[in-house]
Amino acid sequence: MNTKKNIIIDCDPGIDDSLALLLALQSEELNVIGITIVSGNAPASIGAQNALKVLELVDRLDIPVYIGAEEPLEVPFVSAQDTHGEDGLGDSQIPFVTSSQAKANAVSFIKDTLKQNPETTVLALGPLTNIALALKEDPDCFAKVSRFIVMGGSYLSHGNCSPVAEFNFWCDPDAAKFVFSQNLPIPIEMVGLDVTRKIVLTPTVLEYMKHTQNKNIYRFIQQITQFYFDFHWAHEKVLGCVINDPLTIAYLLDSTIAQGFDSHVEIATSGISRGQSIVDDHDFWQLPNNCHILTNVDQTAFWHLFLTRVLKAEENELSQVLPQLLEVRA
Repeated sequence: MNTKKNIIIDCDPGIDDSLALLLALQSEELNVIGITIVSGNAPASIGAQNALKVLELVDRLDIPVYIGAEEPLEVPFVSAQDTHGEDGLGDSQIPFVTSSQAKANAVSFIKDTLKQNPETTVLALGPLTNIALALKEDPDCFAKVSRFIVMGGSYLSHGNCSPVAEFNFWCDPDAAKFVFSQNLPIPIEMVGLDVTRKIVLTPTVLEYMKHTQNKNIYRFIQQITQFYFDFHWAHEKVLGCVINDPLTIAYLLDSTIAQGFDSHVEIATSGISRGQSIVDDHDFWQLPNNCHILTNVDQTAFWHLFLTRVLKAEENELSQVLPQLLEVRA
């Protein structure tokens, strides 16, 4: 009996998106039907090539990649290439994939797939432009979706591109606002900065990766994250880099990794609050809950999952090493 979960990953690769793709592709429970690309961390054409690079790395070029929205719904596009490098992968200059090409019409793919495979889970790791366009063209396309998990927003944590906003929602605030206003049949599950900021790939964790079985994956991660390390040190004095998107995949695989609460959430679109996710945790508006907001995460459980899946770390060894990696003292 096939118990794999069908998933669509809508993303903007991007360093952390690429790590999220690796986790999804290395997890046997998941059947990645397709990867759709939106402009965000890098322009969509660059993001599509980066998705192909990840697929080639794990010998999964059978999975289709679709290019979607090149621009946000209304505001001018501003990429995060200052954070991710001009090539979106830390200026690593990994060779282009020539044996496969991305397809067009990501929005049509999303709509058609959700009709043909109604129990599909959608994971949105970038700006919500493709998702908003799909819902605008077909408001019922999410009618039977299994889960809708979004990496974006922030509840109590400060923003990462403004005092209040997380980049994905800031990049296309109108798309985020539209998606959150659609009264979807299932709650949006928001994996925001409150929890993703606690997932830091440190030099110590990276050094451990070198001693695991999957050397090719280690070299790829080392190659793409050095730029990210340097950015985090320069701007936040963080030793290592926050890897937001992989937590979204880990949470899908094991929902006990993170906990939160239900509330009504709306997204601001302009002025100094552009992209802010406003959580009505005291029920001032008395509107129906539309979102499950994650607030706590088990870092040890995340790293155990990521390292065993992506790097093929040995269970017994990892149990001994994780307290050292995460500086946990018994």
